[in-house]
Amino acid sequence: MNFSEVFRHTNQLCRVSPDGKCLATCVQYRLVVRNINTLQILHLYTCLDQIAHVEWSSDSQFILCAMYKRGLVQVWSLEQPDWHCKIDEGSAGLVSSRWSPDGRHVLNTTEFHLRVTVWSLCSKSVSYIKYPKACQKGLDFSRDGRYMALAERRDCKDHISVFVCEDWQLLRHFETDTQDLSGVEWSPNGCVLAVWDSCLEYKVLLYSLDGRLLSTYSAYGWSLGIKSIAWSPSSQFLAIGSYDEKVRILNHITWKKLTEFEHPVSISDSRAVVYREMERRAVAGSDDLSIHHQIPAGTSLFSTQSKYEICELPIYVPIVKPDPDRANPKIGVSTMAFSSDSRYLATKNDNMPNNVWVWDMQRLCLLAVLEQRAPVRCFQWDPRRPRLALCTGSTKVFLWSPGGCLSVQVPAEVIDFTPNSLLTQFLL
Repeated sequence: MNFSEVFRHTNQLCRVSPDGKCLATCVQYRLVVRNINTLQILHLYTCLDQIAHVEWSSDSQFILCAMYKRGLVQVWSLEQPDWHCKIDEGSAGLVSSRWSPDGRHVLNTTEFHLRVTVWSLCSKSVSYIKYPKACQKGLDFSRDGRYMALAERRDCKDHISVFVCEDWQLLRHFETDTQDLSGVEWSPNGCVLAVWDSCLEYKVLLYSLDGRLLSTYSAYGWSLGIKSIAWSPSSQFLAIGSYDEKVRILNHITWKKLTEFEHPVSISDSRAVVYREMERRAVAGSDDLSIHHQIPAGTSLFSTQSKYEICELPIYVPIVKPDPDRANPKIGVSTMAFSSDSRYLATKNDNMPNNVWVWDMQRLCLLAVLEQRAPVRCFQWDPRRPRLALCTGSTKVFLWSPGGCLSVQVPAEVIDFTPNSLLTQFLL
């Protein structure tokens, strides 16, 4: 693995363009666009205030910069650097801004979720959508970019509105059987819309494009319920992560439970391989400590090296006991991700923060467990092959593939650099 020099950025605002050719980074109120191969600066834009959010258009021709404190959005063009667009929401405020799938409309959500404003860059027209609900994921576009599903709250009841993105006309509007709708998400093939309730009630509802209720799934009641949801890229599986530390897999034919994956404290399944990160400190030799030998700035006399060791089963997984007196307890499956070929599923159980679990979706069993020395902050799949990258806030990047695990040390010349998030476009 090769490393570039370090580039400054603020608030982890670093985005790779959808075509994989450019890299955008934000440094306070400046937007820097680089060539991803040479890392040379292509464009440098100056915004009116510190940037809070940045996003590429789907065709990589425009970049959106949102400044939520001032209620402003600025749009920049790569083809015409002198062209720019400024959108001011005024007294309505701004809490969210994003592109439509065609890359020619900007959707802004005002403060208190009073409305969603659709701004057209082509015709300069403005459309308003009322009653958007403030929830975990209240808006989602189908993968083909033809439809948008929006969660709404009207007369103390939850509703779903489906819009046609071409002209923003309402296609379907229906009420959902939820107490407090938490999110909506289209299946990758755009045929099914998953709707789930808040964590206080375990309920997932599956709707067709025309608003028909296909199925309802509830695993249990009277306890904290759903914490995360993930579709497989093939649309064959819907994974539901719960506060009871289990992942339930629904199939796309009957929408019944196919299997469930537990995260046990003791791992004894002989089909699983447990990789444990081990560290050792390499002490500098006497020649390196010579008064005539110059030690590069930013390096340490005691460098820490790490590698993975395969553990013998059974093995006990360290857990963190959640505080029952605090809201949003650190327990349950909060993060899930399918590999690009839908063959593997990676999960993280919050009260086992140092572990990443990898499941085989063909054999429906546990395949591997990665036990890190520090809590896992982020993991992402390679978009082209079954390879998982993860980081823990240390000076290393960790990789897993069916062939094994690898720990990659960030070069010592990179001072005070600890990976906290990943952009898997670099793994193309």
